[in-house]
Amino acid sequence: MKTHEAKRVEITIEAVMQSRLTDAIAGAGVTGYTILPVLGGSGRSGEWTREGQVGRTGMVQVVCIVRPERVDALLDAAFDVVERHIGVVCVTDCLVLRAERF
Repeated sequence: MKTHEAKRVEITIEAVMQSRLTDAIAGAGVTGYTILPVLGGSGRSGEWTREGQVGRTGMVQVVCIVRPERVDALLDAAFDVVERHIGVVCVTDCLVLRAERF
């Protein structure tokens, strides 16, 4: 089976910034992403959990898979949102089966 190179971009950010981030991603020409709730974790400020929080507090992770030539525009758009807020951006190489989807 033929595979195609792509980039997987994972952006973990405060839930209240979700729509601003997805608007920025769309503005960069990325039409597909998945949003996952983040239940807890640990970072520079120590451990935290979503348990007991009310409303849109907490974190979400937005996952995008894009062609390698589109990753720079996506990262520029994401960084404009993430740089002033709590957030982590990770980029990894991946392989996809249907390149026309990305």
